[in-house]
Amino acid sequence: MPIRTSSTPRLPRASPLRPPHPRAMPRRGTFSSICPSTCVMRYPHRMRKSSPLRLCSLLLLLTGASMSCSTIETARPRPKASSVSQLDTSAATNVMRGTVGAETVILGYSKVDSPGHQPVVVRGYGLVVDLDGTGSNDIPPAIRAHMIEHMERRGVGQMSYNAGGITPEQLLNSPDTAVVIVEGIVPPASVGRLSAPPVSGRKPKSIPGTIFDLRVQADPQTGTTSLEGGRLYTTDLRPGPLITGSRQASILAEGKGPLFINPFFDPKGEAAISINKLSGRVLNGGEVLEDMPLKLMLTNPSHTRLRLIQDAINRRFPQESGQRNPTASGKSDAIIELVVPPSMRGETEVFIELVKHTTLRQANAESVVLSTRRMLLADTNNAPQVYWRWCAIGNRSLPLIRELYDYPEELPRLAALRAGAFLRDPIAAEHLREIGIDGNLGLRLEAADLLKNMPADPRTDQTLRNMLNDPDVEVRLRAYEALADRRDPLLERTVIGQKFVLDRADSDHPMIYISQSKMPRIAIFGRDLEIDRPVTMGAWNNRLLVQDSDESESEIEIYYRPVESQSARIIETQANAYDFLETIARRTTIEDPRPGLNLSYSETVGAIHALWAQGYIPGDFKAEQDRLLAAIRRYGTLESYEERPEFDDPEDETPKADLNEKLFREPATIRPLVK
Repeated sequence: MPIRTSSTPRLPRASPLRPPHPRAMPRRGTFSSICPSTCVMRYPHRMRKSSPLRLCSLLLLLTGASMSCSTIETARPRPKASSVSQLDTSAATNVMRGTVGAETVILGYSKVDSPGHQPVVVRGYGLVVDLDGTGSNDIPPAIRAHMIEHMERRGVGQMSYNAGGITPEQLLNSPDTAVVIVEGIVPPASVGRLSAPPVSGRKPKSIPGTIFDLRVQADPQTGTTSLEGGRLYTTDLRPGPLITGSRQASILAEGKGPLFINPFFDPKGEAAISINKLSGRVLNGGEVLEDMPLKLMLTNPSHTRLRLIQDAINRRFPQESGQRNPTASGKSDAIIELVVPPSMRGETEVFIELVKHTTLRQANAESVVLSTRRMLLADTNNAPQVYWRWCAIGNRSLPLIRELYDYPEELPRLAALRAGAFLRDPIAAEHLREIGIDGNLGLRLEAADLLKNMPADPRTDQTLRNMLNDPDVEVRLRAYEALADRRDPLLERTVIGQKFVLDRADSDHPMIYISQSKMPRIAIFGRDLEIDRPVTMGAWNNRLLVQDSDESESEIEIYYRPVESQSARIIETQANAYDFLETIARRTTIEDPRPGLNLSYSETVGAIHALWAQGYIPGDFKAEQDRLLAAIRRYGTLESYEERPEFDDPEDETPKADLNEKLFREPATIRPLVK
C-alpha cells in the first residue's frame, strides 16, 4: 500500500462541532494568514481562496438575517401538567394521611362557612297570580315580551293547558297578577332532577332535585302594591345577572309555590316593624334541574394514584340501582368526576365528607381506627377528622370505638358516640338516652340530634317524649323535630292542603313554633292549648274578628272579610289553638265539607300571632328567626365548648371575650353531624 509523503506536516482539519486544534489557530495580528478551513463553517473549496473582503460581506449578511428574525413573534411554550399543591396550602395532617382528601382538592364545592365560599345565585322573572286586585299591568316592553315568550313555552293559552283559553297577554293585563323578580341560592354540590325512563301507558316518574328557598319581590318598574296571598307560577331560574333575550344563561333551576310574607311585629312591642308586602319568600319553592359539577383534582397528577383513588371511592360507594355512571370516573391523570349516589341525594354534604375521609387501602382498616384513636386521645382538636374517618370506614370501626362510649373525657366520648349514631349502633343509643336526660345543656342538645336517626326503639321514643318537657326551649324543639322525623305515633300531624303541616306535641310547657325556611309548618306544644276567654280580638283593620260564641261555651266565633270584598263569613270552632289554626286554613271542598276560611300560610301565621300578642294564648311564641338568634347567644354548647384547664387563671388576669370573639373563634370540638 503506497505511503503518502510530504515535506511539510499536515495540520488537523477543524470540525464544525468542536474548536480547532491549537496548532491550526492563526497567529495574533496576521489577518491574511487565516485559513478558511478553521472557520466555524466548512466552506467549499473555492470559498477557501476567497478574499477577506468577500468573507466580511458574508459575515455582515448573516448578522442582518439574524437581526431580521428577532422581530418574528415566537410561539408560546406548550403548557405542562403541574401540581395543584398551591390550591391547598395547608399540609395534610397525620389524621388525614392515607385518605382521598390528603391527595386531592375538591372542585365545585365549598362549605357555606368557609372564607372562600362563593354561592351560586340564580335569578329570573316570574309571575304571581291569585292577588286581590293589587297587581299591575304596567310592565316594561322588554320584560313583557320575555314573559309572553316564557308563558307560551309553558303552554299558557293552549286549550290543552287551560280550558278557558286565556292568553298570556290577558294574564299579564289582569290586576290579580304581578311580574316579580325571583332569586335563590343553590346549595353546594346540588343534584338535579332525575327522570325515570318513560313506560308505555304510564306517566314517567321523577326524583326531585335539591330543594331550596326563594326570595320574591315585585319588579320596581311596575305598579304592584302588594303580593299578599299570591302564588308564584313556575319560573325558570338562571345563574348570573338578571337579563332578557339571547344573552341569558342556561336554565339551572325552577321555582313555584305560595308566597310567605313575614307578618310579625317587634316582640317587645316598642315599635312596630313595617311589613313589606312587596317582598316575600317561597319556602322550599326552588328545585335544581341540573347536577352541579363535582370533581376531584390530584395535587400530584399520576395515572397510578388516580386509579387507586377511583377504586377506593367506588369501593366505598358502589354503583346503585338507577345510577347511570360509577360514583368516581377518571377523566385524565389529574381529574376525577364524582356522581352523587341516589341514596345520598338528600345528604350531599355528608357524601363529600365521606369521600374526603375515605381510606385508600381498606385492608388495614382496624389499624387505621387504632391509630386515629390514639391521635384523638393525644390531641382532642383532631376530633372532626377522626369522627369522619370512622364514619367512612363503616361498621368495621364499631368494635374499637365502643370502648370510648364511657370515656371520662367529654370530647373523645362525644366523637365516639357521634360515630356510633351515624353508624346506627344500638349500644350508642343507650348512652345517648342517658345523657339526653341527665347531661348538661350541650349534651342534651347533642342527644336530641343524634337520637333522631337511631334504629326504632320504644325506649328511644320515650326519651325524646320526655325531652319535650325540658326547661330549655331549644332542647324541646330539637326533641320535637326528632320525633317528627321518626314519625312518632303520639305526635299528631295534619297536612293542610298543600300549604303547610300542623303538628301537636304533648308538653308541659305551652308554646307555638313556626318555621320560616324549608318546609312550612306550625307546631303546638301542649295537648290542650286553650284560648283564654272571654276573647275579643281584632286584626287587619278589623277584617278578622274573634269573640266568644253565643251558642256554646267551648267554642269561639270567627268573623273574616277578604280584601276588596264587601261580604264576610262567620264560622265557629273549638276554643283551642290547634282547632283554630286548622279551621282558618282549611278549604271547604266536597270531600271535606267542614267550614273553613282557606287562609294562606302567611295569613294563618299572622292570625295566630295576633291572637297571642293580644294575650289570649298562654305560653311562648317562637319563630325560626328567634331560634337562630338564641343559638348565636347561647354559651356552653358544643359549638363553643372548650376544655377546662387544669388550673383556672385568676379572674382579674383573664380577659373576658365578647360575643363576636366567641362566635368567630375556632371551636375545639366537632361540628354537628346530622343536619
